[in-house]
Amino acid sequence: MITRVIWVFILIVGLAACQPQKEEINFPKTDMGKVALIPKPLKTIPTHSAFALDGETAIFTSQGNPGFESVAKFLSYEIKAKTGLVLGVNSEADKKTIERVVYINQSDSEDLASPEAYQLYVKKDSIFLNAKTAAGAFRGIQTLRQLIPEQTNDTLTDHPLWLIPTGKILDEPRYAYRGSMLDVARHFFTVEEIKKYLDILAYYKFNVLHLHLTDDQGWRIEIKSWPKLTEIGGASEVGGGPGGFYTQEQFKEIVAYAAERHISIVPEIDTPGHTNAASLSYPILHAGGKADKPRVRTDMLVGYSSLHTRKDTVYAFLDDVIREIAAISPSPYIHIGGDESHVTKKKDYIHFVEKVEKIVQKHGKQMMGWNEIAQGEISAESVIQLWNEPHNALKAAKNGSKIVVSSAEKMYLDMKYDSISEYGLTWAGLIPVDVAYNWDPKTYLEELPQENIIGIEAPLWSETISNSRELEYLAFPRVIGFAEMGWSAPEHRSWDEYKVRLAQQLPYLKSMKVNYYPTKLVDWGE
Repeated sequence: MITRVIWVFILIVGLAACQPQKEEINFPKTDMGKVALIPKPLKTIPTHSAFALDGETAIFTSQGNPGFESVAKFLSYEIKAKTGLVLGVNSEADKKTIERVVYINQSDSEDLASPEAYQLYVKKDSIFLNAKTAAGAFRGIQTLRQLIPEQTNDTLTDHPLWLIPTGKILDEPRYAYRGSMLDVARHFFTVEEIKKYLDILAYYKFNVLHLHLTDDQGWRIEIKSWPKLTEIGGASEVGGGPGGFYTQEQFKEIVAYAAERHISIVPEIDTPGHTNAASLSYPILHAGGKADKPRVRTDMLVGYSSLHTRKDTVYAFLDDVIREIAAISPSPYIHIGGDESHVTKKKDYIHFVEKVEKIVQKHGKQMMGWNEIAQGEISAESVIQLWNEPHNALKAAKNGSKIVVSSAEKMYLDMKYDSISEYGLTWAGLIPVDVAYNWDPKTYLEELPQENIIGIEAPLWSETISNSRELEYLAFPRVIGFAEMGWSAPEHRSWDEYKVRLAQQLPYLKSMKVNYYPTKLVDWGE
């Protein structure tokens, strides 16, 4: 660290020495603490002056760290998109001409306790962003992006300046897992639609996108050893549309795009229920008995399908599926679903979950599943997603498993906001924006030990939506509140204060052409 600090000092001193003395700008008073940052940082200390962002600013990073340079290039791209300014990154030429510097520094400071922690210091002539990891630096530049005002100040010099308030921000996430889920099985969403969602999630410091890739109505991921899954199972969706699927190359494209934003893609293959599309493609997988005969399903019903849990062919099939997905998915998790398998006998269901866990582990991954999977004797490394059965989550926690909280009555983004919502369902209740924000995972299930909760995830099931515009209507602004719930300290969260900051996200939402729901609970100023 000392070597890096010395290098930074030399850089700044050298830059200053190269520049002719100019008249100091008399900046107006600022207050970093009043900027509408979401998620709210852990600690903000204003110093009431400003950093003048303009074309004579450049970005530098720690030497020899390509991850930090990638973060810097991402920042440069986003600054250009917002302001039109073109800021060089680690450019030797800039050292002779620039007046101000943004320095993104890899630090081993003990104060950076979390891998995603960062320290942001904004001074008149320099901005320092310290982080241990590129992920931490990336979270920090999202804060910096939000600190850049929408309007320029054209009165202080002969060219536009974007005045960034000076001060210090010390920040780290509350939870390591902060996710949203998108159901691409009931309705198919294109690669470009997923990329747009990833862009907005990244802006609010999410680090997981869980893709629900298979269900009764459609199979959305190419499995080369079982091609009929997409040829037959991928050709339908709720409402009778054409469906669709991702080739493995397209899935890798999504994974890479997410990785650039330090977001992990968790793939889900829902089993042993929600498997009509798989059994339609390969009838040998079908359970028979009480399970409905496979056929093209375009309705929204659940609970009628099952794989045959006593057939070796089924486990050979799953071994192939998990092997192929594991090979193209860097996430530590493979999500096996496990929910609403109502026509699978309990003993068969438990047998299935325990066998599939071993297959997942065989391919170097951790099993993740909805809370029903805790009925089996699963290992402590498997992760439970709590959506509606607290007793299963408690059982898993006693076993040492970690829990991701996804309460249907609080977090399901497919629930309507109110009685006049255009899209959404109501089976888990209405979820207005304030209800979504005004609760805490720590106290939601008080018997659940806090140390077992690794994070939260806001699922968006797609029975009633089929494109980005409809997706955005249900997700925004509620998902922004979940971003704060996952990142910010609970004692810093207040609905009355948050709704004011939420209203000030409007310029960003408009710039991204987000079709947000304009809830009357928030004064949007329009």
